[in-house]
Amino acid sequence: MSPDYDPHASSLPGTADPAVLDELFAIRGSIDNIDASLVYLLAERFKFTQRVGALKARHDLPPSDPGREAAQIARLHRLALEADLEPAFAEKFLNFIIAEVIRHHRALAAEGRPDAEAEPGESPGDADD
Repeated sequence: MSPDYDPHASSLPGTADPAVLDELFAIRGSIDNIDASLVYLLAERFKFTQRVGALKARHDLPPSDPGREAAQIARLHRLALEADLEPAFAEKFLNFIIAEVIRHHRALAAEGRPDAEAEPGESPGDADD
């Protein structure tokens, strides 16, 4: 966790029983850990999608693949149902990622870097792949 992050930052102290606040902060700590994991997982995912984008650019393939995107959305919908998560939320999340990936694929192709391999730490790549 960042040294400037206060896991107990809240406007609630003084408005609730300290035991309730302790429980609230413990639950929020779990949420914070999951959020951090999501960020690192997205970073790993984007490393792979950068490679996809470079491959597509090298071979003059389109930045988006609607068939793949539709299959991914259907898959995520099923996974959301299995996980007891609202499928519409999961779809919105994936659509956001897909849009960002396509944007990066288009930029990669426009930069004329078809032979460039994505390096770790570069900006995100392709969400649909």
